[in-house]
Amino acid sequence: MARFHIIIPAAGAGNRMATAIPKQYLPLCGKPIVSHCIQTFFSCPRIATINLALSAEDFFWRSLTLDSNSRLNLHYTGGDTRAQTVLNTLKAMQPNVAEDDWILVHDAARPGLTTSLLNQLLDTLEHDDVGGLLALPLADTLKLSNADQRVEKTIPREALWQAQTPQMFRFNLLQKALASFDGAPTDEAQAVEALGLQPKLVTGSLRNMKVTYPQDIALMEVLMQKELS
Repeated sequence: MARFHIIIPAAGAGNRMATAIPKQYLPLCGKPIVSHCIQTFFSCPRIATINLALSAEDFFWRSLTLDSNSRLNLHYTGGDTRAQTVLNTLKAMQPNVAEDDWILVHDAARPGLTTSLLNQLLDTLEHDDVGGLLALPLADTLKLSNADQRVEKTIPREALWQAQTPQMFRFNLLQKALASFDGAPTDEAQAVEALGLQPKLVTGSLRNMKVTYPQDIALMEVLMQKELS
């Protein structure tokens, strides 16, 4: 039976957050943002391994000693792009992963993923021929601007979705897609699409938002504390 493995690319600097440390290590409800992601995967017994992809200069985890039976693995496989980081990590995992195992790639800055949403993704895609990703149908009207930031036209939103993570594909398919992509895909799904395949969209949640700007942390704290109250 195919197993489920998580890759969390955590080698980025998070420059848009304008902080001295990478955004995945900023505190959220008393612990680093990335710790919330890891805990969600630890809480799901269906996940075989959790693979944290780090920069070679990352010293946050250097002092951590992992138990030999831990499902968490540290890989200093950070590349120049997110795609290269994921591809480097796939190569590092290859000796311990079957070609038809599922790989779920999750943003280190999406701390709001819940176990129920994760299980929904696994249940929906476990027997899918391609794989897919969590995503949200767009609710807002979209405007295309010109160089002067004036509206050039309105874009119909009926078939548009906002991509989230995890994005889930078989090991061999994902490795092939990333290795053969011309340039740097913005996410794993785009690389798979370039092979002529159509990943499935699985409805996500606003709680699974990506923390990109300082105000996003405040919003995530409100969402998390509301659930604890």
